[in-house]
Amino acid sequence: MIQFETLNEVSLKVTCRGNHDYIFVKAGAFIAGECNGGKNFKFNKVLLGPQNNAAQAIFGQLARRVTGENLPLMKVEFSGDSVTYYANNQQHVVVCQLGIGERLSVESENILAFTKDCDYNVRFLAQGVISQKGLATSTLTGKGPEAYVAVLVDGNPIVISNMNSNSTLEADPDAVVCWIGADPDLKTDLSWRNLIGQSSGESYMFEWDAHSPASVIVQPMERTSGLDVSMDGSRSGSRPSTQSRITW
Repeated sequence: MIQFETLNEVSLKVTCRGNHDYIFVKAGAFIAGECNGGKNFKFNKVLLGPQNNAAQAIFGQLARRVTGENLPLMKVEFSGDSVTYYANNQQHVVVCQLGIGERLSVESENILAFTKDCDYNVRFLAQGVISQKGLATSTLTGKGPEAYVAVLVDGNPIVISNMNSNSTLEADPDAVVCWIGADPDLKTDLSWRNLIGQSSGESYMFEWDAHSPASVIVQPMERTSGLDVSMDGSRSGSRPSTQSRITW
């Protein structure tokens, strides 16, 4: 049995009960561990990817190269009861438990760890337009009772959802970390003002309407945008990297 939980906001605690289990973790993220008896876990580099067969792994590796989605992983194998801890540069950690068939879409750099009950895949979404990264080209789908995913967030996360309502959600793509549910539509608001450097700074948005139910995790730190349509060279969809608030 594997269980994920957040510890002190910035660390992931993984509890293993039993033998012959394993998880996938961001390479180099291990910080401490405690075993019942001698050391009973080990680390192995994942060369191609976490897919179950070689063909899928090779395709995933090629897709990550095309999309710019770097996913350096290690496999942590357990041979007995243990508790291990993981972190990455003091980023906040959010744990999601997925139901069977439930899909989480996330940018690969925000993945800290996931269990073997998650089916990993790669798909194309907004590459080279919305973000300098390959935004949300990684997906993790629950396929068992212990489908845990730990994601990394810059700052305290904000969670918005229209799963139980008919509301419309709007979010800056450069601040979106991940979502569970339907994919968003991309809404743009470009005009002549953008061409003379007089944009509002919010020229494009992700939108989930009443027909696209989702729960979205947003971070209070925006990535540098890959889109620039202004004459003065200012990026129309981004704010200075030191800013840590979101305006709605």
